[in-house]
Amino acid sequence: MKLKTAIIQMDIAYGHPEENYKRAEGWLQKAANEGCQLAVLPELWTTGYDLTRLDEIADREASQTIAFLSEQAKKHQMHLIGGSVANETANGVENTLLVINKQGELLKKYSKLHLFRLMEEEKFLKAGEGDGLFTLENAQMAAFICYDIRFPEWLRKHVLSGANVLFIPAEWPLARTDHWRTLLIARAIENQSYVVGCNRSGEDPKNKFAGHSMIIDPWGEIIAEAGEEEELLIGEIDLAKVPEIRERIPVFEDRRVEFYR
Repeated sequence: MKLKTAIIQMDIAYGHPEENYKRAEGWLQKAANEGCQLAVLPELWTTGYDLTRLDEIADREASQTIAFLSEQAKKHQMHLIGGSVANETANGVENTLLVINKQGELLKKYSKLHLFRLMEEEKFLKAGEGDGLFTLENAQMAAFICYDIRFPEWLRKHVLSGANVLFIPAEWPLARTDHWRTLLIARAIENQSYVVGCNRSGEDPKNKFAGHSMIIDPWGEIIAEAGEEEELLIGEIDLAKVPEIRERIPVFEDRRVEFYR
């Protein structure tokens, strides 16, 4: 199975959800015009990192965002890895990723497991507790959020559960661009999986962001990479390539888990 995939590397209007819905709608139309079957949005794309105002701008149970993404998915007949949103729950605000299929159905909600202290996430957000696994087009996939990629054991757990494509929406700062690129490539190589990293562009009052969204194949080769500016990045995911790479170097067969504990 092949999926023509669009990464929406967009700038985000700081603390203005309605403006960001309009921006995302425009980018999704562009992806549809290019014949893309799947599109990916960045982390916290409805609000940016306006964390001190989450009591005003967070989306209650992510309902508005789910409705928006569902409408867009059905309109364009396109699967959506809907980035993540500030999701107001009964227990606090979570940084929640949404996966919507082309029929407009919600397939997955995953809240960021690892909160990033350098951006004070732990002061305003509640950490998630579930996994990022989901099935799309009869293929097992998984999604994570930004800082999660610094925890290889978390991603490996999902690959051992069958995931062949790993999606990472992010708001990764420009100052650590090299870390972003290196970690994404490493996660692809060590897991022999596709890695799709969707970073934001632009800046907010505290940070300038790296861009450099990427699609990387299971051999670690970069299929497509954006620069720092806003961009619709397009590449193809060919799931038939995953077993081919894993047969070439049988990493998973050669694991000696009895020594890893």
